[in-house]
Amino acid sequence: MPRLWNETIEAHRREVRDAILDSTAALVAEHGLRSVTMSQIAEKTGIGRATLYKYFPDIEAILSAWHERQITGHLGHLLHVQAQAGGAGERLAAVLEAYALLSHESRGRHDPVLTAFLHQGEHVTRAHQQLRDLIRDLLAEGSATGVMRDDLSPDELASYCLHAISAASGLSSKEAVRRLVTVILAGLRPAS
Repeated sequence: MPRLWNETIEAHRREVRDAILDSTAALVAEHGLRSVTMSQIAEKTGIGRATLYKYFPDIEAILSAWHERQITGHLGHLLHVQAQAGGAGERLAAVLEAYALLSHESRGRHDPVLTAFLHQGEHVTRAHQQLRDLIRDLLAEGSATGVMRDDLSPDELASYCLHAISAASGLSSKEAVRRLVTVILAGLRPAS
């Protein structure tokens, strides 16, 4: 097949796949995880059930793919934020704030059953490790340049950051999230 033909087919497949993911997420948000059927997803997407089953075997596979896409987007956003800032301290502050705001914004958007389902699996473990590595590397760079404390390992400090940021999901406002990040950053500064 000509290359243009292959690219057109792949683009179409990506569009159909994205439409399936978006339709499923909308239906689950509206009706709950246990109430959605493959027939409803096919109808909302505008495809036949047979086509839907060519892409995904069940709703759980669709939701896992949707969640993986969301996580990949979040990681991409954090890498973009990191690339926009200046020195190691500024980049770390920007990444921590962006991640804390993402955590805050996602609170209460999903029911507990869906959240428990989505947060299992290898894609979540892999993404968490990528986030941890990003923060650890920024901490190591900051420690080497003297803007971050060096009495603890970057791994330990990355754990501190991630655990502290988990509090952002329970805060009432973006201003409170920013104050939390300020406190976290204060704990990372070298002792005087």
